[in-house]
Amino acid sequence: MEQRVLQVIQEQIRPNLQAHGGDIEFKGFDEVEGAVTVALTGACGGCPFAQETLRVQVEQVLRAAIPEVKSVRREA
Repeated sequence: MEQRVLQVIQEQIRPNLQAHGGDIEFKGFDEVEGAVTVALTGACGGCPFAQETLRVQVEQVLRAAIPEVKSVRREA
């Protein structure tokens, strides 16, 4: 499962974040809860819209690509 998550991050999410000076780091996947944990870095790390980025550009993409993903959490 982690390989699938990493592939979606690498191919679909990371390029969009990097285009804005940010990046994303995969931290883990809780199979029981279906929760992916990530860290937003670069410009995304301190951006006031980071929560919206997490919801729209990360969570929605992951949930659409991988039905087992139920939520995405941001590591502080």
